[in-house]
Amino acid sequence: MKIFIALAVLYFTACAAEKKIVCYYTSWSNYRKGNGKFEIEDIDPKLCTHLIYSFVGLNGNNIKILKPGNKNGFQRFQKLKARNPSVKTMLAIGGWNEGTPKYSQMAKTHKSRIEFANNAVQFLKKYKFNGLDVDWEYPVAGDGGSPQDYDNFVELLKVLKYKFSKHKLLLSAAVAAGRDKASRAYNIPEISKYLDLINLMAYDFHGSWEPRTGHNAPLHVGRGDQDRYLNSEAAVNFWLSKGAPKKKLILGVPTYGRTFTLSNPRSNGLGAATSGPGSAGPYTGQEGYLGYQEICEMQKKGGWKISYNKEREAVSAYKGNQWVGFDNVKSIKAKAEFVKKMGLGGAMVWAIDVDDFNGVCGEKYPLVKTLNAVLRSGKEVSQEEPAEVDNSQENEPDLDDSQNNEPEQPASVSKDVCTKVGNIADSFSCGYFACSHDGRGGFLKYSFSCQPGLCYNYQKNQCDYK
Repeated sequence: MKIFIALAVLYFTACAAEKKIVCYYTSWSNYRKGNGKFEIEDIDPKLCTHLIYSFVGLNGNNIKILKPGNKNGFQRFQKLKARNPSVKTMLAIGGWNEGTPKYSQMAKTHKSRIEFANNAVQFLKKYKFNGLDVDWEYPVAGDGGSPQDYDNFVELLKVLKYKFSKHKLLLSAAVAAGRDKASRAYNIPEISKYLDLINLMAYDFHGSWEPRTGHNAPLHVGRGDQDRYLNSEAAVNFWLSKGAPKKKLILGVPTYGRTFTLSNPRSNGLGAATSGPGSAGPYTGQEGYLGYQEICEMQKKGGWKISYNKEREAVSAYKGNQWVGFDNVKSIKAKAEFVKKMGLGGAMVWAIDVDDFNGVCGEKYPLVKTLNAVLRSGKEVSQEEPAEVDNSQENEPDLDDSQNNEPEQPASVSKDVCTKVGNIADSFSCGYFACSHDGRGGFLKYSFSCQPGLCYNYQKNQCDYK
């Protein structure tokens, strides 16, 4: 009997030690071309404890299937359980393109919240999902949001949890990581009561909407960072300080990078001036964005200079006038170790379909497998990375005083033009203003001009033909 109890204790201790690995899958990835084309069957379900199908949308108070999508996608997604019976499949509703107003409206009254919850249960049961992931971007803080969203989001989750509990369905949410947005959007202690998983979107801290190069998802703050809260560690500490339970908090890890076009290719360090987003990749086709598969394939062709920043535990690379900040095996391992050190519930991946799933650069799924190696006692990944330059604290100039990477001198804090971070067209010219935080609750305004014959296009967020 004592032996049985001892074995049971060891078993449950081992299970408890294993962290969750939550993997998002984007349903549009099957439309990519060449090596980037990703089918549901390409998913290795043994690498994830939870698989989330993204996205469905909202029509009134009902879930709607977004088009285009994978033919019989839900059924094919559930077949992954045959290869890993323990994996939990979930369905994500929302996302950036869905916006805020209709979610604001749905969550507005008790009646509409009940109608949505009932419909969600029916939808999940019909397609055999284990739960729902609410990706409302963002209550209050999203464009068209309402101050009432702050309380209504809590009430929505409360109703969903009540309905879901009867059917043993899971409830999670993808949430903003940054302190500024999260403090406005969420009543953290209250939403934590009803969520099984809190998927912290700890990425997009920097990108081409800013006038200078910056890491997509640094783990730590670095010397000279204007905003000391734009990193994973600060985001985790903020959520924990506001009452999020460690075991529910899942650190988001990107398998993609944010790219920039350098204003001057000779000024190519962290904090270098930029003229807009980087060129679109061959598979994802989105300016300012590259999947890890695209990044590693380009590096394999040569010519890229890679830098690893020890202080921030983040990676960057440049070639010509192109610059990208991303995560590789080394930085992912650092984040996984951070998850263990902090006692968090696990890690979340956005998205499994832009990892090197074909193994073009080495082992298949190197980033997701690295998480498994650290968090779930998986096999250590042996990935050949291109040679790196160590841009650690000792030899990297501060962002504030770098002479060769100094962007155009900003104007004084501007409240009339800059009301949020991002680019704004200059109505008196064909150029634009780039707005960034000044670290004191205001904004800095940088003035940029477009090349002759081009004007700033707000919709494309770049200089374009008139």
